[in-house]
Amino acid sequence: MSAGALGLLVGLLLLGLPIAFSIILACGLAVAERGLPAMLIAQRLFTGLDSFPIMAVPLFILAGELMNESGITRRIIDLADAFVGHLRTGLCQVGILSSVIFAGISGSAVADASALGRVFIPAMEEEGYPRAFSGALIAAASVIGPIIPPSIPMIIFALIIQESIASLFLAGVVPGLLLGLGIALTGYLRIRRLAPEPKPRRSARELLAALRQGIIPMLMPVIILATILSGVVTPTEAAAVAVLYALLIGFFVLRTLKLASLLRIFASSMLLASIILIVMASASLVNWLLTTDQVPQQFAAFVLGTVKDPVAFLLLTNVLLLVVGCFIEGLAAMIVLVPILFPVAQALHVDPVHFGTVVVLNLMIGLITPPMGLCLFVADGVAKVGLAAIVRQIWPFLLAELAVLLAVTLVPGLALGLPRLLGY
Repeated sequence: MSAGALGLLVGLLLLGLPIAFSIILACGLAVAERGLPAMLIAQRLFTGLDSFPIMAVPLFILAGELMNESGITRRIIDLADAFVGHLRTGLCQVGILSSVIFAGISGSAVADASALGRVFIPAMEEEGYPRAFSGALIAAASVIGPIIPPSIPMIIFALIIQESIASLFLAGVVPGLLLGLGIALTGYLRIRRLAPEPKPRRSARELLAALRQGIIPMLMPVIILATILSGVVTPTEAAAVAVLYALLIGFFVLRTLKLASLLRIFASSMLLASIILIVMASASLVNWLLTTDQVPQQFAAFVLGTVKDPVAFLLLTNVLLLVVGCFIEGLAAMIVLVPILFPVAQALHVDPVHFGTVVVLNLMIGLITPPMGLCLFVADGVAKVGLAAIVRQIWPFLLAELAVLLAVTLVPGLALGLPRLLGY
């Protein structure tokens, strides 16, 4: 892209225009400067979405919306409360464990922060926790959503580099659990003095009853992974199975879904999916222009001339992505930067699944990174204490998540152990 197109892109972003439209307008200028027909823009936007696996994205979103509408949020919370509610700072731990379970259903940090925040922030305030702390806790825990399968960012990364979606799904399990442990420990250390007295431990009968109620939402990620890993279905078909499962549960098991609500659920799901898809389409347009200018090859030659160590490359990649994630939406950053960075990773013999896990984890941490972290705004929308108050409370959680990122970067086995164990 020319300097003029890049300047236009930066200017539009600073003016607050959505990133997808900023990219399309900047690319339009780049196409005009080259004297190419404007029809190429529409063609490249269409080509960027012309892929069967991309259909998994709206289907997983729809499955999550259907399950949430069926009332499974309350069941997840009750299940988490039964197992960890008796601990010191129990309600904090319940919120984090609920996020881990909810992650296997929604695959979306924003959905996680919104659904659980509406329940936990008022409940934690009743027990004496500051609303700003509660909002920061839920925002930090929501990052687990896009890491544990089914993960929409993992699907998109797999499509970019043509890697196995199942491998990337499995690679996210251990880092996602480590995030949960890190956030739980940080929350305990931060707030233990303000926490109320622990509740009595649940009896075995109560635990069994909670497990029986919570098994319905917990089965969804099991079904998704089992069908994909068995080779019976593709990830897109597994997403369709998840939608069917959600419909059956909502209409015939829980009987909480109504036909009248389906249109609203479909509309909200497609609205969210369209936001993701238009970003993917616009970013693919940038990739086309960068590829025609041989930017990935030039960048790879430059980096390989100065960096020879794969660990050093991964650490530098982390720094770059953390800075970019402060200002640009994670999926857009991934679609634009991964085609540039991946050739270098290949040349340095970095495992593609390990690289993908590091990239996705990094960019999802950007969801709670000031000043543009989307989950910070979602949490503040529920807590209503002001964004500055949430930001002041988020730093310890952010440091804990960065520690997990560093561990996954330096110890590839944390990401690769489970896929390799299962033969991927």
